[in-house]
Amino acid sequence: MQNSIEVVNELLVNLFNDILTIEKAALENGPFNDLTITELHVIEAIGLTPRTMTEVASQLGITVGTLTTTINRIVKKEYVLRNHAQDDRRFVIITLTQKGKLAHRLHESFHETMVKSIVNEISEEDNTILIESLKRLTDFFREQYDITK
Repeated sequence: MQNSIEVVNELLVNLFNDILTIEKAALENGPFNDLTITELHVIEAIGLTPRTMTEVASQLGITVGTLTTTINRIVKKEYVLRNHAQDDRRFVIITLTQKGKLAHRLHESFHETMVKSIVNEISEEDNTILIESLKRLTDFFREQYDITK
């Protein structure tokens, strides 16, 4: 059992770090190399439809204040527009610019290519096992750490 714990821990840590390294390298060598990984993940969370700051902060599990810092940077870089809601000016609506939408789509395509390269290399049976295992792992972490999405 102890060996399984060590192996799973090592695999999860390495996988997490490898994905971040791959994303960072792809970002640095791509057309949106003025963005940080954090900024790109905020763009991903905003998505292609207008959202409030509160919605995006909640999805990312951060405060609106923390999100504001990143939004300020990506507004200056012309990836995001920030406006007050017409019906209630207390709410700030953020939307992606054309440049932001392009970055979002490119990042989405990157993820799709990465996942397809894994899924296409294993059998249907292993795919089913992988999906079920990842679902159980996700459910466990969300329950264990009270994560709601």
